[in-house]
Amino acid sequence: MKKVLITGVNSYIGLSLENWLTDKLEYQVDFISFKEDSWREKSFSEYDVIFHVAGIAHVSRDPKLESLYYKVNRDYTIESAKKAKSDGVKQFIFMSSIIVYGESMADERIIDINTVPKPSNFYGDSKLQAEEGITPLGNDKFKVAIVRPPMIYGKGSKGNYPKLAKVARMIPIFPEINNQRSMLHIENLCEFIRLLIDNEESGLFFPQNEEYVQTSELVKLIAQVHQKKIITTKMFNKIIKPFIGKVDIINKVFGNLVYDKSLSHYKTNYRIRSLRESIEATEKNQERSLK
Repeated sequence: MKKVLITGVNSYIGLSLENWLTDKLEYQVDFISFKEDSWREKSFSEYDVIFHVAGIAHVSRDPKLESLYYKVNRDYTIESAKKAKSDGVKQFIFMSSIIVYGESMADERIIDINTVPKPSNFYGDSKLQAEEGITPLGNDKFKVAIVRPPMIYGKGSKGNYPKLAKVARMIPIFPEINNQRSMLHIENLCEFIRLLIDNEESGLFFPQNEEYVQTSELVKLIAQVHQKKIITTKMFNKIIKPFIGKVDIINKVFGNLVYDKSLSHYKTNYRIRSLRESIEATEKNQERSLK
């Protein structure tokens, strides 16, 4: 039985992974909070794996928060990895982000093996500096795995997806702009992490769904699940396109940001849900829960 310690007691990803692993009956999963300093006094020696997901997940441009981002996302990550190694843990898995490559763009943007990270905010930079701090710790006895997922979504997720889903349920018309985004359903991610644990992997990983996503097609798919009709149109394109890459909200909805598909191949299939299946699973009974 693998013993896994997840950092971040209220993490959506952490809680999802706990449910995923404990359903398999082959793992023991515990949580630890980083909100107070008591975690420094706890021995990690009983665990095989530390899954480090504790951190500040949202992007902020408030300069007053910059030092906090580096403290939590960079310093705590490096400190916990050093502690895990010192305590004899075999594997440290760090949840980084596609944000280390910067924001999405108006033009086609495909990240491949040669793309150099270039964060555009201190959230992305704090994640990248954390990666750079823990990578040298890895060796044959202490495996360091860094995961850079794109936008993660699923039932109960926060962030941009539920906002877009709400729009899809409410409006009858939506702009049709040809963009591409990489996304990752939470169950596909959890299965991927399980495989990293089972195979005692180390290195840099880029999991994503099999399919790229065009925002207007995603909105139509969400609407279909709720048996609603939505029309997509290009009549707003001349107004919207000049602001892609310049205005945050428009960039998040209509920008381009994908991983080259070859980056995301793995020796074992982790994509247990297709895009349509994942949207159906995410939106099932959603209207009832919102009432």
